[in-house]
Amino acid sequence: MKLKYIIYSLIIIGIGALVAYRISQNNSKESSGKGAGKNSTVEVGGMVLKPQEFEDNLSLSGSLEANEQVDLRCEVSGVVEQINFNEGSKVKEGQTLVKVNDVELRAQLSKVTTAEKLASENERRAKLLLEKQAISQEEYDVASADYQSAKAESQLIAAQLSKAAVKAPFSGTIGLRNISKGTYVTPTTIIAKLVNTQQLKLTFSIPEKYASRMQVDGTFHFTTTNATKEHTAKIYAIEPEVDVNTRTLKMRAVVDNSDGKLYPGMFVNVNLPLETIPDALMVPTEALIPIQNGKQIFISQEGKAKAIEVKTGARTDKAVRVLSGLKPGDTILTYGVMALDNGTPVKVKFNEQNGVN
Repeated sequence: MKLKYIIYSLIIIGIGALVAYRISQNNSKESSGKGAGKNSTVEVGGMVLKPQEFEDNLSLSGSLEANEQVDLRCEVSGVVEQINFNEGSKVKEGQTLVKVNDVELRAQLSKVTTAEKLASENERRAKLLLEKQAISQEEYDVASADYQSAKAESQLIAAQLSKAAVKAPFSGTIGLRNISKGTYVTPTTIIAKLVNTQQLKLTFSIPEKYASRMQVDGTFHFTTTNATKEHTAKIYAIEPEVDVNTRTLKMRAVVDNSDGKLYPGMFVNVNLPLETIPDALMVPTEALIPIQNGKQIFISQEGKAKAIEVKTGARTDKAVRVLSGLKPGDTILTYGVMALDNGTPVKVKFNEQNGVN
């Protein structure tokens, strides 16, 4: 029985010794491999950092609106007698667009005009009689009041008669009509929509932290969502207060649309210039490595990689502006950086272009 236990013990000790030996050998190989990897030279891409001009722009969304827009209505009720426009056509300010039947109003105007003439003559005669003291002042005042009343009624009917014709309040393009000849219209009936698209308004909002940089008459570029052509706009009005819900400041610009390529209601991409930095340090986005508290960039120093923590600012599609941590003349490593550690020997293959756009 004791012999059996001795044999089992020897077997267990032997197995344990073998496992310990294998672990020791593996650790030795890993340590040797790590040491060799750290000492081997890694080929990476790089560029010499040079200052360059950078335009710091703010990308925003906005929408286009008509410079002037109105729903055309007739101020008096009646049957449409004339339609003097074509749908989608250009009209001029003051042009008569629609006319409703005004026979009754003309008849009323003729009646009150006759009454006004009679009252005017009565007032003239009463004045002569008053001067001769043939009538009292009270009798003259009655005649004068009758004349003024008849005159006011005549002006009222004339004003109503003028409203029977719908005229364009401004020059622009008229839309699709909602009426036909013979339609009975009221002041609530929308005849058509008139818009002025020679100029358009572009409305957009910026974060409040940029509010102090904005000024009237500033110009900027924008593009529509379905085209790459750049258009120019000029700021003409800024909201006097920040929206407390969105913490943004609304502003409006005017856009020339004489070629008719833009339409009200379009969404646009605004490229608003904030400032131009003549000596910005721009690095490719692939050179930045995220770390726990920010970002870092590897530079080549005496043939070895060195990690530098940096602070970044504005960015473009391909590059980021570095605010601190680097200086002009530094050789920054742009690709192959994920396999680097501090002190790793590197062989830098410089990019053909040392600038970053």
